Amino acid sequence: MVVQLDKDLYTAEASVQGGRSGHGRSSDGRLDFDLRPPVEMGGDGNGTNPEQLFALGYAACFQSALGVAGRRLRIDTEASTVTAKVTIGPIGGGGFGLKVALDVSIPGADADTARKAVEAAHEVCPYSNATRGNIEVTLNVV
Repeated sequence: MVVQLDKDLYTAEASVQGGRSGHGRSSDGRLDFDLRPPVEMGGDGNGTNPEQLFALGYAACFQSALGVAGRRLRIDTEASTVTAKVTIGPIGGGGFGLKVALDVSIPGADADTARKAVEAAHEVCPYSNATRGNIEVTLNVV
């Protein structure tokens, strides 16, 4: 199923020259940095990489979705932390794929309550909705 937007709220724009060994810049200039493959993939590691950027974006988005879920469930998520781990690896046919693990901590919430909030956030989060059914996403309450 393709997710259709009811309304466009914001469009981010960024350009890259040189791919994984290039340079990226957002249209507003707030992001402007070198891209380099990680050492594990044969690079020098002296720059950021797409997986780090995806992890940061997913973690930030999920954190916000957790706040929405917390308000709906009357759970305090103010001190929560979301850590996204994005892994890249080969898939059949010579291509590459991703998988994600989200480690979520909600201090003060018992395990069942935290799990309910995390599952509710996973339904709200745009990154979760974009990846659902496409890549493995593991939710961990820590």
